[in-house]
Amino acid sequence: MRTVGAAARYWPKRRSLDGVEGKPVGRRVVLGMMGTGLAGIVFGSKAADLLERVVAPIASRDGTGFLSLFPVGRFRIYTVTGRLHSRSDVDYRLNVGGFVDSPVTLTLDELRAMPATRMTKDFQCVTGWRVHDVKWTGVRLADLLDKAGVKDGAQGVRFGSFDGVYTETLTMDQARRDDVIVAYEMEGKPVTAAHGGPARLYVAPMYGYKSIKWLDMIEVSEKEPRPGYWEVRGYDTHAWIGKSNGRDDRPV
Repeated sequence: MRTVGAAARYWPKRRSLDGVEGKPVGRRVVLGMMGTGLAGIVFGSKAADLLERVVAPIASRDGTGFLSLFPVGRFRIYTVTGRLHSRSDVDYRLNVGGFVDSPVTLTLDELRAMPATRMTKDFQCVTGWRVHDVKWTGVRLADLLDKAGVKDGAQGVRFGSFDGVYTETLTMDQARRDDVIVAYEMEGKPVTAAHGGPARLYVAPMYGYKSIKWLDMIEVSEKEPRPGYWEVRGYDTHAWIGKSNGRDDRPV
């Protein structure tokens, strides 16, 4: 574990959220994603995993899409930048800072060495689709906050993705729930790049847009944090399942 003297030393400038517009997904990305989903059905998970690794660099070269809505395994994959991002396990770093006593930077190995939390819970998208009984493994967000030492009076937490664009927020009470984790495994396997690995946030009781992918920044805020990427575009800030879009009243 590396400690850092000031949060400003490692919080990179994020690209502005203003003026972000949707663009069509490139043809190669469409074909690749369709192939990935089909391979998972016909040949099983190994073929799907292989195609998933192939599709990511194709999407990166194409770089024209706003959202990808194609199946990888049981999930649909979304990206707001027109590409699927990746970072090796060796190069991955998770920065925890802001209004804390001791900002820290964790490698993936250091994250995995912390006490693990395992749960089996659904993943629910605000658009209506749901993946049942997903097995998650990770570290409670509360444990990471305690490791950095949240200062008295902190109001919330802001999260950043290494895609350079996506952000999310939680109140401090929400962030300290037992069912909010930084996940590094899904379904008994490492979280893949397409699913937001090496580590992503998983907020069990909220819609999927809260579970930010490609997580690399956790910033504690002295004041109530600014709305995240989708909230500034009209989505509910407190995205409790069943209360945001009126279409899903099943209990969490």
